[in-house]
Amino acid sequence: MKKLLALFFFAFAIVLCAAPDIGAQQRSVSGQLAPTIEQGGWLIVDRSEKYLLLNARNFSSESWFHEGTEVAATGEIKRGTVTIYQEGVPFEVRTMRPVGNPPGGASQTSGTRSTTITVSGDARVMAQPDTAAVSVSVVTQNKNATEAQQQNAARTTAVLNALKRVAGAAAEVKTSGYSLVPQRIYRENQPPTITGYEARNSITVTMRDLTKVGAVIDAATQAGANNIDGIAFSLRDDRQARNQALSEATREALGKANALAQTLGGRVVRIVAIEEDSGNPRPMVYAQQEALASRSADTPIEVGTLEINSQVRLIAEIEISGNLK
Repeated sequence: MKKLLALFFFAFAIVLCAAPDIGAQQRSVSGQLAPTIEQGGWLIVDRSEKYLLLNARNFSSESWFHEGTEVAATGEIKRGTVTIYQEGVPFEVRTMRPVGNPPGGASQTSGTRSTTITVSGDARVMAQPDTAAVSVSVVTQNKNATEAQQQNAARTTAVLNALKRVAGAAAEVKTSGYSLVPQRIYRENQPPTITGYEARNSITVTMRDLTKVGAVIDAATQAGANNIDGIAFSLRDDRQARNQALSEATREALGKANALAQTLGGRVVRIVAIEEDSGNPRPMVYAQQEALASRSADTPIEVGTLEINSQVRLIAEIEISGNLK
């Protein structure tokens, strides 16, 4: 009789300060089951919070429902509810299940058990670039530092004018690097000796018209550039391609998770975590470098495509019915 009275007292102590749905908030929580200081009460305790189960009796008959069991639950926060000791955030449970292996054995309810699996998904999307960046340099050498600089300045001015003329007003032409470096010779047991100076002025041309890439290279070399540093193709806005790759990688990971669950005779019940690791676009570019010195025609450039990769790592909880054999 005393026990029945205590249980009735606990149930009666849970009252609402206002209307039933005032302050209700949907929430998913996880943690360990623990008894409250109020007799007959139960909590879900996570690392930073306690949740008071307002309807724990709906689950108390389950074999896994005991102190220390790791559970995952969904329901509503009822902040308008008060109890005698106000221990924990009032929480009305809608669904609750054990996670992992509870104390004393595997997590089981109604002949089922749960476990987690980790899978990965990879995807590759090919995209056509819409922007090219051509980098060239003017390199001059002289025994005198000032003369090396002056020679470089004159030739660089000619290269800049040629690049702006050929690339057009829509292109961006800018200096991307400059250096003046002494040239030294080294002899055994002697300090290094400066024999001259090398001036280098690097220029990058960024353009949308990819048909002009070969003409820009030729114009630069004809005007005095004596080093072609490289060509890079890219997408100005690659969000659509990246999102496509991410979606395909996620679908592949989910497919693997479902296949594993079905093989084990179960099903995926929730996604515990998912991480994305997308690589930078990898250009597939081809240029016939031996044609750079040609003056009779534009240097042929084959643009190729960009390869955008995405990889995801997914952790899923699966529920398995029966025993594996």
